[in-house]
Formats: sequence, C-alpha cells, structure tokens
Amino acid sequence: MDILLPRTLDEALELKATRPQAVPIAGGTDLMVELNFDRRRPEAILDISRLPELRVWMHENGSFFLGAGVTYSRIVGGLAPFVPLVQASRTVGSPQIRNAGTVGGNLGTASPAGDALPVLAAYDAQVVLAAAGGRTRTMRWSEFLTGPKKTALASDELIVGVRWKPIRGPGSFSKIGTRNAMVIAVAGLCLVMDEDGRTIRVALGSVGPTILRASEAESYAASAMTRAGLWEDPAGRLPAQTVEEFGERVAAAARPIDDVRGSAAYRRHACRILATRALRWALDDRKQGAG
Repeated sequence: MDILLPRTLDEALELKATRPQAVPIAGGTDLMVELNFDRRRPEAILDISRLPELRVWMHENGSFFLGAGVTYSRIVGGLAPFVPLVQASRTVGSPQIRNAGTVGGNLGTASPAGDALPVLAAYDAQVVLAAAGGRTRTMRWSEFLTGPKKTALASDELIVGVRWKPIRGPGSFSKIGTRNAMVIAVAGLCLVMDEDGRTIRVALGSVGPTILRASEAESYAASAMTRAGLWEDPAGRLPAQTVEEFGERVAAAARPIDDVRGSAAYRRHACRILATRALRWALDDRKQGAG
C-alpha cells in the first residue's frame, strides 16, 4: 500500500487524477476501522489531513463555507452561531475522535448515521468538489448523497467543503442511541427555523437509506405557525395537538429498517419524540428571545 503525502490541494488533486483509486484520509475515524478489520485494502492512501485549504471556514457573498478538513473539535470551539452543527459535533465519538474526525469524512463515508449530515441537510448545504486543472462543481446535499455509503463523487475529485446560506432563527440537533456517548445513532434529527423565510426545516438521520427531509411536516408546521400568528408574535402558543401532529408527520417521513440497533417501529417512534421536542425547544427559544 502506497501512502501519498501532498502538501497543497493542487498537488493532492494532481495525485488523485493520476491515481484515482487512492483513498483519501483525513481523520481516518471510518477508514481505519475498515483497514483494521481487513474489510478494505486500497492500493494507495492519499493523506489530505495537512492541506491548509481544507482547514478553513469563512463568510463569502452571503454564504458560509466550511472546509472539509475542519475537525469537530474546532467546530465546537469556534462556530457557536451554528448551534445545531455544534450540538451534532459534540455527539461525535470521544474527544480523541472529535479532534481527528471531519465533516468532509462524514460526507465521504455517506453513512445515514453520520451525525453532521442531518444538519447539513437542514441547512440545505451545497457540497463543493474539485478536480485537477482548476475544475470545481457544487452539488446540493441530496444530489451528492445517492444512497447508503454512496455518493456522486467522481474518481478524480476530492471534497473541498460545504457551503450554505446562514439563516436567522433557532434550531437544534438531537439523537437517540443505546447510551449517551460514543454511540451510533438509532435515529437523529435536526430542526431549524428560518425566521425571514418563515419556514421550518427538518432532516432525519439513521432512519432511511440516506438523509431524509420531512417536507410535508415542514409545510404543516410553518402553516400552523402562520395561522397562529407566531411568526409575528413569538410569545404565542401552538396547540399541543398541532405539535403532536407535527411529530406524527415527521415519523411518517422516515423509511427505517429493522437492524441490531433498533426496530423500524422504534425508529419511527423515536422520530416522533425527537420532532416534538425539537419544535417545542425552538418555540421556547423564540419566546425567550422576545422576552
């Protein structure tokens, strides 16, 4: 097995063009498990962990760019305005894993249980890809994630980062697992409110072949808030039955299976609970902000 050690992104892309079978590695929190259990034996590994171009974040033209090599620890310590992303990053593995693992790795692995992915879906993020010769393209998260552990990444491309338009409003990420820490999610959910667009976005993880948006539930909740006058008056209330109905509609958007971590029925139940909690948290945050 060859280990390729590029010093710049351009050099890494040139290596990927000449050796498309080389597997990128940054934190290695997924890849090293496969290597250790001899589930995978690539002919070459492309170490992109030291590339400065992938370790940045910035605001640009009304959008926010997060480099693929930014670790979860750095997100927790430096991106407080993006509350759901920070909350998701805190749930990733142990401190050692958070110090190494990256959002780019979550995207590249494309596991439906990837903790950062529901947040990116709720943010409606674009995935930024690059290839040698200055070629770049962006894809909506739903186009990039094509199936369980499958992506639209071409063999000569690397994930450079993700980009999204920041929104004004509360949000959260939560998940259910067999214990509180270092656990793969049985179900995960991110909810964000867009105060200016008067919309609610809900994304689900671990309950389908890839990340899912609960579009019908989103429309239902946003319309209910309009009817109740809550977009104008954060101190108002949504009827309890409306919140419960929202939870049922989120659960209906799930496409779970039975596996060793939980049954399909339990996962749907979990989605309902996570959704009603997340909506109540968001409504409470709006009330406190208006107080």
